[in-house]
Amino acid sequence: MGKGIPSGFAESMPLFDVTEIPGTDNLHFPEGPILEAQKLAAEAFGAEETFFLVNGSTTGIHAMILTICNPGDKLIVSRDCHKSVINGMMLAGVMPVYIKPHFDSKFGIPTGVLAKEVEDAIRDNPDAVGVLLTRPNYYGVCADIESIASVVHAYGKVLAVDEAHGAHLAFEGSLPKAAMDVGADICVQSAHKTLPALTQGSYLHVRKDRIDIEKLKFYLRMLQTSSPSYLIMASLDMARALMQYEGCRILGRLRQYVERLRHSVDRMHGIKMPQITHFGREMAQDWTRVVLNVEGLGCSGFEAERKLRAEYGIQVEMSDLYNVVCIATVADREEDFTRLMEALDGMDNQLRQIEAESDIKIKKQPGIPEMKIPLSQISRCEKVKVNLKEASGKISLDMLTPYPPGIPVVCPGEVISDDIVDYLLSILESGGTVNGLDGNGRISVVA
Repeated sequence: MGKGIPSGFAESMPLFDVTEIPGTDNLHFPEGPILEAQKLAAEAFGAEETFFLVNGSTTGIHAMILTICNPGDKLIVSRDCHKSVINGMMLAGVMPVYIKPHFDSKFGIPTGVLAKEVEDAIRDNPDAVGVLLTRPNYYGVCADIESIASVVHAYGKVLAVDEAHGAHLAFEGSLPKAAMDVGADICVQSAHKTLPALTQGSYLHVRKDRIDIEKLKFYLRMLQTSSPSYLIMASLDMARALMQYEGCRILGRLRQYVERLRHSVDRMHGIKMPQITHFGREMAQDWTRVVLNVEGLGCSGFEAERKLRAEYGIQVEMSDLYNVVCIATVADREEDFTRLMEALDGMDNQLRQIEAESDIKIKKQPGIPEMKIPLSQISRCEKVKVNLKEASGKISLDMLTPYPPGIPVVCPGEVISDDIVDYLLSILESGGTVNGLDGNGRISVVA
């Protein structure tokens, strides 16, 4: 809504809606101001080369997979990946090898994968070409990329990181280190998620030792629009400059607001903010991701989200069965945190008055389903639609994805189990959304 964007930039935005003419440069073959802006971004984010993305991080993820992998290659992937990773592997004809992230049953959230588990996956699949991890996850938990990078590189593999929610990490010392600073070979970041950039604006950062740059450029030209938005590109350059010169100061101020909120929540009865000590010493926590566990309020996270919006005019980032997640960014002001504190205090007071007890039973996320049909063969399968309640034992041709956070529970070609059906039904019954189901609650399966 314009917060965080310098007023002069905002007022001039219509003037930036230009196209490839002399003096404005060409995103696909940059030689002038776009090339200069990308070089400045590489310097600011610790990369050897940075590319502007105007179709979001999804484009960057697809391009990195197509660059790293050839059809038929294995790619080791953390299962908490975004659906764009699954789609990218389908486009590239990749055979995924999944690693299941750890799960914190106390708060009902996934955490991350460990270096040892990555090494075990590489040893079991020595023909895999690389590893693709998501970090931070939607809850701000950051796997130890430095240790993982050492393992991956020791085996001569490529480490790719979906750091869509971590574009801010490079600019303040108390945050977990950015992936490019601790060994990632290629990394995508959604500037529009945590920086003051326009929606669809993202960065793709690269170190050249293990990445074929010309192949990457080829796929970026193929996947990105031939009419890139100069407004988005200008906002990427503006966000870089703001963070490079003011980011540490602004993030330092933001941290004070978050800590003040945490102290306020600590005094509440029904709401908790998970601490990194709950997740293990190999994980770090992005403190800008405000996770509010509302199990003690006697309601689901979905219900708490609706209450915050309807009664207090606060729109959060996402919710799940047990938590509400807010993203604190450099665009947020002190009064925004004051409103959130007052809303949470009001909800907590209601809890004390009715002495509610939660009847929500934490369900652990299902394990990784058995893959029966490779991703590369999905498009050739005949399909039929069945109700979710009747889908157990059938092979899915869709992704079943609670959204947000957009992490698939079932991927195309995988067998739907009883546990998966029960888990997804519990999300629907609690007011959540599952993408992949049609309007009648049906899913496409192999006929």
